[in-house]
Amino acid sequence: MAGLMIKATSGEMSPRELARSIRNDERPEMRYRRAIVGVSLLGMATMAVVSLLQTGIVKKLPEPHTKTPHFDTLKVNTSKEAFSYGMPDSPIVLVTHATNIAIAAAGPADRYEKRPWLPIAALATALPQALVAAKYLFYQMPKVDKAWCPYCVVDALTHFATVALTLPEALKALGLGDQEQPRNPAVQQPA
Repeated sequence: MAGLMIKATSGEMSPRELARSIRNDERPEMRYRRAIVGVSLLGMATMAVVSLLQTGIVKKLPEPHTKTPHFDTLKVNTSKEAFSYGMPDSPIVLVTHATNIAIAAAGPADRYEKRPWLPIAALATALPQALVAAKYLFYQMPKVDKAWCPYCVVDALTHFATVALTLPEALKALGLGDQEQPRNPAVQQPA
């Protein structure tokens, strides 16, 4: 299985070459991919906390006490919408963040040239997540729930950031972005 995965994502690169490429390359695409991992982990942290609430492990979560906006994490996360997938929605969101991390970590630094399907898959995965997050942020919480969940707001922002961070590499993969990038001399490029 591992052999098929590395062949699909990295071609003939050895695991050592792949590690060097991912860890040491400093071109913008790699910095964006690292940022996707970071913001996705932040989103996972917020949804892990919400999962504790939605599964009954904790009964209440701390939240800001303000008149405007009105925060009511319990109301938002125990709503009909939050359980409309046949389960609480936060574990589903955890899976989406994990998917973003896996795709961001897959393939060498120049994957937009040799494995363009990876950056396109990253954008194709992140965009629907951001649209669902926008629905929650701009419709569900303010119009239906009439309350806000600070954890959900942070999570929505991480989905928007992920789309923004996937876009430059996806555009390059589609031949629509700036194709000229200086090579990092510290990283040995495969032939």
